[in-house]
Amino acid sequence: MFAAVLSLTVLGLALGWLLGLAARRFKVEVDPRVAQVEALMPGSQCGQCGFPGCGPAALAVVNGEAPLTLCPPGGKALVEALGSTLGVSVDTSAMNDGGPRLARVDESICIGCIKCLRTCPTDAIIGAPKQIHVVMERACTGCGACIDICPTGALALVEEQPTLRTWRWTKPALVAA
Repeated sequence: MFAAVLSLTVLGLALGWLLGLAARRFKVEVDPRVAQVEALMPGSQCGQCGFPGCGPAALAVVNGEAPLTLCPPGGKALVEALGSTLGVSVDTSAMNDGGPRLARVDESICIGCIKCLRTCPTDAIIGAPKQIHVVMERACTGCGACIDICPTGALALVEEQPTLRTWRWTKPALVAA
């Protein structure tokens, strides 16, 4: 019994030492800007940008393989934050950003088909088969995936009502004297 415990202890220590050595030898250096850019992104992994998630999208933005305007849920605010983080000047005047949008369910039309539940990348829609569905505002990113799949048109993207958390001061227009 003592020999078995001793041999397993020695084997565990030896393999642990080898794993530590391999971790140091084969360490992959990662650009710290990738983590900063990924932290700025919504983190919904919705795939609207053409990448499988926010991590690969952040890597593409830092490497210059994707534009700063790739994330529709982020809008102008994200583009400006990415530009200041990466030290790049970005013209957002051409962007059509009406502010954050959220999905809403029209209860009079919803038939409870649950197609929207399956397509929502953030699980923001709550409901059951043949029951009316509800969208949780805090989880909705406004990606619009549920809008296209709804057979009755019960879902629509509406502008988020400004609250203390979401309100943003618009820049005043310059008046020529």
